[in-house]
Amino acid sequence: MHKPIHTLSVSKPVCVWTAQALLGEGTLWSVNKQRLYWVDILGHALHAYEPVQHQKTIWQLSQEITAVAECSHTDQLLVTLKHAFAYFDLTTQALTVLHQPENEIATNRFNDGKCDVHGKFWAGTMDAQGLQPTGHFYRFHANGSCTHVPCGFQVTNGPAFAPDGQSMYLNDTVGGRVLRCQLNRHGDVVGTPEHWLRFDTSDGFPDGMTVDKDGRVWIAHWGGGCVTCHDPHTTHELARITLPCSQVTNCCFGGAQLQTLFITTASVGLSPSQIQEQPLAGAVFSVETTCQGLPSPLFTP
Repeated sequence: MHKPIHTLSVSKPVCVWTAQALLGEGTLWSVNKQRLYWVDILGHALHAYEPVQHQKTIWQLSQEITAVAECSHTDQLLVTLKHAFAYFDLTTQALTVLHQPENEIATNRFNDGKCDVHGKFWAGTMDAQGLQPTGHFYRFHANGSCTHVPCGFQVTNGPAFAPDGQSMYLNDTVGGRVLRCQLNRHGDVVGTPEHWLRFDTSDGFPDGMTVDKDGRVWIAHWGGGCVTCHDPHTTHELARITLPCSQVTNCCFGGAQLQTLFITTASVGLSPSQIQEQPLAGAVFSVETTCQGLPSPLFTP
């Protein structure tokens, strides 16, 4: 028998930052700082939003930054750059490159990423043009070692982790598929990823995602203008949040009770007329929910 899942409701989305990001992504809620981190990959910028103080901060970088994690052992952030895992010092803005797993694939770049409950950072790569099936996932350890999980996706997104830590979701964005992997007690992938959910092209393409404490999977839809919530056992759609822009990229739970869903969007790829029709493309939105997210794990030695 599966554990019953509580019913949920969601509010209408509210724009909290009219950022006009080219490619908003990489959402991370800091429980310690009560702050939302997010990135504009193509704008080469890290952002922080503190809802209580209504404070917004931007760190401009010299290259792409694609995903972010807090660390247990340093005040720096662990980030993925175009080709590397690195530490980023918020005070000095210094970058310390740690590891480059794909030196031989110059046309790839990192995309989405998150820490697992074991304190290891998972990040996916992709063909920079989203055309060649050269994207894979990597699990980076604080000792510098890195595990390669071959996938062969044109664009990778995710991961997201089940609350019990026994499974992980990955998105094959161009293929329109969500895959699920089984994990052992150390957090390593066991066996072959299995097909979990496929979207029709009318729904756009599965982009970034998160999981709430009841295991429901929340998925942003690139080109679909929405975030959908799915039952972890049946994959049935439980809720749909419609956004006033088409390129919806990523989401995470935050706020004092982890009940606010923050959503990033993008403006890249839209024509001038589409930008005119979607003036909030590239903005960050918040949605109040009756469910609760999970605290983001820290990158840990």
